[in-house]
Amino acid sequence: MDRSINNRMRSGGARNRVRSKSLSVAKHESLRPFYLLLLYLFLEYGRPQDLLPFLSYLHLPAITIGLLGIFLVISGKLQFKDNQTILFFLLLCLMVVHGPIAVNNYWTLMIFLTMSFNFIVLLTLIHFVDDPEKFDKLIKTWLGIHVFLAIVGVMKKGKGIGGFLGDENDLCMTLNMVIPFTFFLGLHSSGKKRFYFICLTCFFLFVIILTQSRGGFVGLVATGIYCWLRTKRKLVTALVVAMLAIFAVLIAPPDYWKEVRSIKEEGARKGTGAERMYTWEIGWEMFLDNPIMGVGQGNFPWVFRDYEIEAGYGEEGYHGRSIAGRAAHSIYFTVLPELGLIGTFLFAGMILYNIRDLTQIKTLTMGKKNRLGMNQPEKFYDISLALEGSMISYLVSGAFISILYYPNFWVLTGFIIALKKVIALNTSKL
Repeated sequence: MDRSINNRMRSGGARNRVRSKSLSVAKHESLRPFYLLLLYLFLEYGRPQDLLPFLSYLHLPAITIGLLGIFLVISGKLQFKDNQTILFFLLLCLMVVHGPIAVNNYWTLMIFLTMSFNFIVLLTLIHFVDDPEKFDKLIKTWLGIHVFLAIVGVMKKGKGIGGFLGDENDLCMTLNMVIPFTFFLGLHSSGKKRFYFICLTCFFLFVIILTQSRGGFVGLVATGIYCWLRTKRKLVTALVVAMLAIFAVLIAPPDYWKEVRSIKEEGARKGTGAERMYTWEIGWEMFLDNPIMGVGQGNFPWVFRDYEIEAGYGEEGYHGRSIAGRAAHSIYFTVLPELGLIGTFLFAGMILYNIRDLTQIKTLTMGKKNRLGMNQPEKFYDISLALEGSMISYLVSGAFISILYYPNFWVLTGFIIALKKVIALNTSKL
């Protein structure tokens, strides 16, 4: 009997060693696509090809995304199990249907390709950011990329680096989304780390002010309110927010506060506010005429004039001129008229599943009662708060900017699912 037990123990030990070796090999193999992912994020957000034009001839982002796709296929990990992944795939299917029937087929194709790239990045985040150490490196790289963006924003006096981050409103929205990371990580750090995160928060805030984005200001206020509501130490957080507000008052030029006051002064009756309301009114008519599938991704500007005339504005347009050819200046008035109720429900479903996943992560990592067998679970709790705050910042800032097809939300969703899976590896129940 003793010999039998010893044999079973040796057999079990051998199996454990084989399993451990297999996991080690798998982890090593996933390092290459992981670092390639970090490179892609820098190329997509940092956009060195816009600073050094000769790099654009190398097509580095396209090559990188192609390699990531190959790694996904040969890894054998490519699975559509997560709810957000399934919804994203269905959204791409809707875009395929729009291809041959939309007014402007070229833009349906371009947006479809852009969203396909976003889908590959999301899948890469899910499948190759598979342990706490990688997720920690991902967050550090993410912050570093945004520091680079902020430095370029200073050099360009509030303008973005280029591409989808060329406009000051887009740069402001993107920096709004990173503020929760530095805020929560700083609030629960100590010593030099706390000072580092506070400095980063102030730096991002400084560049946000440089952009003079009014929609971005609304998003920043929403982000600040969320940060205060989510922390348990309300008094300490209120003091930190007050200090940041004082910092903003001290560094902001008079023109910035003039822009902020114009939100109330102009309202929806004049200026850009009135123009947006006019655009949204036409967009609503567009949606009502195509409520199920919409007019097709990227087609809002191309069919705008027809609906402008149909709405009774005729040759007058907006104050005597048509504004056809412009974007909707809103996530919501992009998704509704372009993708209809089908696309809207798919997008809303992803948001709801993101919220559900973050709620589960917070429950598992909260305080001393966390159920994780990992180091610093409170750090991952802070990151879950930061991800939630980042999503709120996106949804509020995006009410005034056409950012639906930008990578921001889709990358953020990848972060959330990746964190959920990292947590799942360290707990028996999720």
